[in-house]
Amino acid sequence: MKILVTGAKGFIGKNLIAELWNQNYTDIFEYNKEADPALFEQYCKEADIVYHLAGVNRPKDQSEFMDGNYGFTSTLLETLKKHQNFCPVIISSSIQAELDNPYGLSKKAGEDLLFQYRKETGAKVLVYRFPNVFGKWSKPNYNSAVATFCYNIARDLPITVNDPDVVMNLVYIDDVVEELIRALRCNENMVGEFCEVPVVHTISLGEIVDLISSFKNSREERSIPDMSNPFTKKLYSTYLSYLPEDKFSYNLKMNVDIRGSFTEFIKTPERGQVSVNISKPGITKGNHWHHTKNEKFLVVSGKGVIRFRKFDTDEIIEYFVSGDKLEVVDIPTGYTHNIENLGDTNMVTIMWANEFFDPDKPDTYFLEV
Repeated sequence: MKILVTGAKGFIGKNLIAELWNQNYTDIFEYNKEADPALFEQYCKEADIVYHLAGVNRPKDQSEFMDGNYGFTSTLLETLKKHQNFCPVIISSSIQAELDNPYGLSKKAGEDLLFQYRKETGAKVLVYRFPNVFGKWSKPNYNSAVATFCYNIARDLPITVNDPDVVMNLVYIDDVVEELIRALRCNENMVGEFCEVPVVHTISLGEIVDLISSFKNSREERSIPDMSNPFTKKLYSTYLSYLPEDKFSYNLKMNVDIRGSFTEFIKTPERGQVSVNISKPGITKGNHWHHTKNEKFLVVSGKGVIRFRKFDTDEIIEYFVSGDKLEVVDIPTGYTHNIENLGDTNMVTIMWANEFFDPDKPDTYFLEV
């Protein structure tokens, strides 16, 4: 199948083409405003389907709205008719087509042109009135407020929020692309005369800014956002795509002593805390027990032994562990326990605890195994 994508270097176009390639659609005609117009004739002649994603939303002059959103649509349809190619045409419009502003009027004019084309030729046409689209590869200060907020907050640049209570309807780029590929397979989500992305997120501008700011702070707090919330999960992925390329990494606070080190990695109120423990050769750590706090130990490098003794018995239980065989050991409540490095190199253990360490209520009681 030969697929023509106009606006191929734009936000939606880039994401769509990347996923088409992932799904083995390799015969793709990528057209953008820098391309040779002669190629456009060839593409319109040979295409089996057209994704018309080209458009103008931030022109230098408002007259460019009509030229880009109506004029180029007219050129596309006339060229298809010229070559008697009445393949399906899928167009990205906007919910602003319902509004009386230059951008909305230009989008509505493009829609009307497409519906007239369908009436004249019998070709299948699908019109998507997208709300605000967010996700990776969106241009800050151009495509969306979300892109601008992510870009600026990641760089400690100021942002402008005129009214934090303004409610936005947003769709995520992966959901948009998934729907566009469903349309390719004749499984589009039709709602009346138009097509829609099934998953729309409704949230205030202020809440979006608060979430993005919390993502930035999460590095210092060693926290992870609530990934059970679909919008938070998508927004966090979007935020990470705007990190400065020299800021992908961040330091953790290592608590170092003569025995080795202990470093908190991730802390979540819902799923507990993950830490990295490094023990030097011959070192034993622990010798304590808990009422309610429970842990999981995973030795990923070196070798050692984890010992247990139930609070009111003398029997010692031993689990020998090694980075050569990844094995999770649960640390039950009511058992005093320790971990000893039996090797001649540092032993590295990933430790999970079901709760944060609270110095006012540590639930940790010294008792030799």
